[in-house]
Amino acid sequence: MMLRMRAIDMVEDAGYTPIEALDADEAVAILESRSDIALMCTDIQMPGSMDGVGLAHAVHARWPSIKIIVVSGQLNPPSIDLPPCSRFFGKPLEAGQIIAQMRNMIGQA
Repeated sequence: MMLRMRAIDMVEDAGYTPIEALDADEAVAILESRSDIALMCTDIQMPGSMDGVGLAHAVHARWPSIKIIVVSGQLNPPSIDLPPCSRFFGKPLEAGQIIAQMRNMIGQA
């Protein structure tokens, strides 16, 4: 919960509007109901029917224009099969680095 709140703060600090999902199923439902989402950030360890890597692949397959950031405090990039053009960040998250990558992926807010 605290890490999710920190991630939301980073998105707001970058000037974007965060939309929070508690698990992968809720994230997919949100994406199905909206057409204005440009970037998704997910943790690999998450509840629901799939983990963050599965969610990243599902989102990339259905909405290839959505950019994806995947984070984990337990895994490292070489051991993770991510969709093309996704970005990985290890925890603890560095706010400046994440904000710069969001802006690089989708532009200024």
